[in-house]
Amino acid sequence: MSTTDDIYAGSNETSEGKVFTVSGRDWDEIVEGLAGAADDIEERVVVNMGPQHPSTHGVLRLILEIEGETVTEARCGIGYLHTGIEKNMEYRSWVQGTTFCTRMDYLAPLHNEAAYCFGVERLLDIEDDVPEKAQVMRVLLMELNRISSHLVAIATGGMELGALTVMTIGFRERELVLDLFELITGLRMNHAFIRPGGVAQDLPPGALDEIRDFIALMKKRLPEYAALCNANPIFKARLQGVGHLDIEGCLALGLTGPVLRSTGYPWDIRKATPYSGYEDYEFDVQTWDTADSYGRFRVRLNEMWESLRIVEQAADRLAGLEGAPVMVADKKIAWPSQLAIGSDGMGNSLDHIRHIMGESMEALIHHFKLVTEGFRVPAGQAYVPIEGPRGELGAHVVSDGGTRPFRVHFRDPSFTNLQATSVMSEGGQVADVIVAIASIDPVMGGVDR
Repeated sequence: MSTTDDIYAGSNETSEGKVFTVSGRDWDEIVEGLAGAADDIEERVVVNMGPQHPSTHGVLRLILEIEGETVTEARCGIGYLHTGIEKNMEYRSWVQGTTFCTRMDYLAPLHNEAAYCFGVERLLDIEDDVPEKAQVMRVLLMELNRISSHLVAIATGGMELGALTVMTIGFRERELVLDLFELITGLRMNHAFIRPGGVAQDLPPGALDEIRDFIALMKKRLPEYAALCNANPIFKARLQGVGHLDIEGCLALGLTGPVLRSTGYPWDIRKATPYSGYEDYEFDVQTWDTADSYGRFRVRLNEMWESLRIVEQAADRLAGLEGAPVMVADKKIAWPSQLAIGSDGMGNSLDHIRHIMGESMEALIHHFKLVTEGFRVPAGQAYVPIEGPRGELGAHVVSDGGTRPFRVHFRDPSFTNLQATSVMSEGGQVADVIVAIASIDPVMGGVDR
């Protein structure tokens, strides 16, 4: 089939030649186009995998052209989970933006919040004013989130291969992390806990003991994955050499995270351009040298050990910061962070309400304006990248000097990494497409936004 008659999409002439983009065309039209474009139509079949296929990470559509069991062409169809989050953030205050961005990559909500808040803090020029305890809590939560995200990647990847034991124990461990999130932030997902200037509130009593119990338990549980998978001949046969993409291909496509590190290149933003005090923690950047699906699995497994190291160090630091502030001192910016929960477990306690109401009329007005209207951010723009579970997660935040973002755009690693689907899948077997997708670990909430 010639490239001039691409049956999946229209084309645009650019200075660099033809560029093809996938469109949601009618299925009969695609098949008819293929019939007119290829002489060997009887040998090649177009398979529509998705958008509700059980073996895809979210609502992903794959258009596969196969010849026998071999994939000759693979394309992604995205947009089925579009939520308009970036546009909606333009109609909310700067603090309310965290309640939107936390819902993008729903397996890494705390990383989404952190990237956005780092951008807002840079525009406010308060990066150095954020209290130490807030920064340590951010690191703790992000590394716990990295563990929970990698657990899902390994668990769902195992499920797609038929390794159901890996799936059941993966979600078992993830529940423990979500229990910690519920204890600290009040929610298992979609936390909106990391706010511009710090975090929403302090650690609850007993949280550090729960964290240390979790660390001790995970040190016993993580070796189970190695015992089940690392040297398992069936597991290795399904992953080794599948979805191969070397360092040149990763750099050309802008791929980051475990996919890039599986080529042996130790690129990690936590080490390259540290943020939130990561330069003060001891951990190693994990790499592998096979540039295939097996290497990506091993990188994620090893990264969970490193995250445990960081969580342990963060917990030790927090033990020495009892009673320290978790929000900037500037009351013009600081969203109320000393919230006391009512006796029914919901809302603020009467003592907290009396405190706000009893200060003065000016204090009440200030509180009302801060909550409803929000603070103003100086005009300008900032881009802050962080190391998410899937790679470089960046927030480009633009302000026109108002109380709402003029524009917020996220560089989501799932969106960029999904480009590798074609090059990883074409020339391989149909069954290997699932392995390649699982090794990329895309989350469609982050792709579509």
